[in-house]
Amino acid sequence: MASIARVPSVPAPGDAAGLRERGRGALLGLAVGDALGAPAENLKPSQIRARWGRITGYVVDHPAGTDDTEYAIFSGLLLARHGSALTPAHVEAAWHEWIADRAEGPFRGAGFSERGTLENLRRGLAAPISAQHRHAWSDGLAMRAAPFGVFAAGRPAEAARLVAIDGSVSHEGEGIYGGQAVAAGVAAAMSGASTICVVASALAVIPDDSWTARSLRRAVTVAHRGERAVRSAVVIGGYPWTDLAPEAVALAFGAYAAADGDFREAVLTAVNMGRDADTTAAVAGALAGATQGARAIPSAWAQAIGPARGSCLPSMAGQHVVEVADLLTAPPGGALPTAPSGEPGPPLTRDGERPDPVGRGPGGRGHRPAVPPAPPAPAAPAAPAAGRSMTSAGEPEVVA
Repeated sequence: MASIARVPSVPAPGDAAGLRERGRGALLGLAVGDALGAPAENLKPSQIRARWGRITGYVVDHPAGTDDTEYAIFSGLLLARHGSALTPAHVEAAWHEWIADRAEGPFRGAGFSERGTLENLRRGLAAPISAQHRHAWSDGLAMRAAPFGVFAAGRPAEAARLVAIDGSVSHEGEGIYGGQAVAAGVAAAMSGASTICVVASALAVIPDDSWTARSLRRAVTVAHRGERAVRSAVVIGGYPWTDLAPEAVALAFGAYAAADGDFREAVLTAVNMGRDADTTAAVAGALAGATQGARAIPSAWAQAIGPARGSCLPSMAGQHVVEVADLLTAPPGGALPTAPSGEPGPPLTRDGERPDPVGRGPGGRGHRPAVPPAPPAPAAPAAPAAGRSMTSAGEPEVVA
């Protein structure tokens, strides 16, 4: 990959059909990467080789997205409702209505960052205090960041702004930076930007001296040498947590850069590096899917992805990533796709809230996607406690 010292500006987004194709590619690519990477999660490359050789496709009989896909759907539906008018109060209220105040699935709300957030919300804490837990640096925001890039196609800074609002309830510091890098990268890819421009767009929205930026730069610098070099440049040897945002996001961008944006190679590179493989492959899949469009995803992989099962978030059961992508790429001021009943959807705006789209959405599979009803807004969030922001100070040494 070329140097990022001189990078062309992000091109303007294409026509509506092209945006829809790239939006579907981003979110379907996320779900495919998630399903491909799930069996390899928390494994080392040597363990992957011992079980399957090199993973080149699904290795389970009934592949499905995990919490990565279901949280991305959750954030996508929330964004489809509020657009650029999204506020922390909207996000917090949705977490209560759709997750915290409901019965949970067998995964009990997903990873450690989500668990910490849910416990804080149930104690009555408000954003951003709800994000002050021990795993605020996780990749839990990065895994659900792609919808913001789809919505803000060609506008990386806006994608980064919106995903930080979404993340304010659950993450801080490096956890926010990881989500911003992913959202901005997808936004650039949605406009047809080159691989190097996608990487540069991600770096442009996060602090240059952050742990996430340093890891990302290391990964893409050695990407031409392949997955082993990327992993060695980023992974902290012996560190038990594989869901570090600086690590997972860097591995995903490294896989994407190593493949020069090719969907199949980007996702399989991420999967075979192990660590938090479902998330790294989901992010790499979102970036490459936005770059190449849904047609680049192998049909056997795409066809295995059905509506969400709700195994992590019961409220997301029945929602399909493709239909969420269509909601997010509907033209400004235009109509949503026609519902199976023939009833037209309400107009989508990017500057304010859309009329209630419950029960409306694209047809074609006998499924009517619905943005759940908007919950009441909570009280104004309290000011964050001093000295609790996550920083990259004390970053562990990287094992080469």
